[in-house]
Amino acid sequence: MKLVTFEQGDSLRPGVLTTRHGSKVIVDLQKADASLPGSVRGILEGGSAALSKAAAAADSASDALDAATVKLAAPIPNPGKILCIGLNYADHAAESNQPLPEYPIVFSKYSNTVIGSGDAIILPKVTDQVDYEAELGFVIGVRGRHISEADALDYVAGYLPINDVSARDYQERVSQWTMGKSFDTFAPMGPSLVTSDEVGDPHKLAIRLWIGDEVLQDSNTSQLIFSVPKLVAAISEVMTLEPGDVVSTGTPPGVGGARRPPRWLRAGETVHIEIENLGILSNPIVAES
Repeated sequence: MKLVTFEQGDSLRPGVLTTRHGSKVIVDLQKADASLPGSVRGILEGGSAALSKAAAAADSASDALDAATVKLAAPIPNPGKILCIGLNYADHAAESNQPLPEYPIVFSKYSNTVIGSGDAIILPKVTDQVDYEAELGFVIGVRGRHISEADALDYVAGYLPINDVSARDYQERVSQWTMGKSFDTFAPMGPSLVTSDEVGDPHKLAIRLWIGDEVLQDSNTSQLIFSVPKLVAAISEVMTLEPGDVVSTGTPPGVGGARRPPRWLRAGETVHIEIENLGILSNPIVAES
């Protein structure tokens, strides 16, 4: 099931992206079943019963919206936590001249960074070193603490593409990366949250990023240093994970800051991220007014 959040007037509504008669459509879940929660996060909080009800509602709905006419938001517009992993691909660590980490490097982003597919990434006035990072994200579906690696995937609701946009000059001013990672619009995610049952092994997914005809990142999640279960176990040693929390698992090689000369994002471009089975996240780039 592909869970989405879409705009209707001044409100955000949960839906399911599916295909009918060869066309992509979105089922309005609350219209299909008014007893369902009013957000994707709420559906996740309802556990397997709410997810099953959502799937049944999507299958039985008599009408749906043409996906081409619907404005999507991020699937989880207001994550309780956005936890990101640094240097989690061996080749990316090498291009960054960094040793392989012995423990996951975790940093945070915040809700001001979250935008959906189609929304604009805003290049801040104060930096000209804004970089792209294609990443596999996963969303927690079950509350947990001290989760074992063996059980970790049972706590993952699904997966989605994320762009960990970064202002490299701000990131590199100090040892903590928060400021360089937390400008408004710096965490595009979507277009949908694909539930785990439709993804298969999250460690065997092709991942690539391109701008125009320029392919800048092209790898596979098989190259992750710390797997999804290892990340869930390590993070949950420290904090309780809640439904709707988002974890971004790190980026493969090819980032702009490691290129010679550096290849920064430019106004007027559109950056695309595709992850196998998860769809394409596309965001235009605009200068801050």
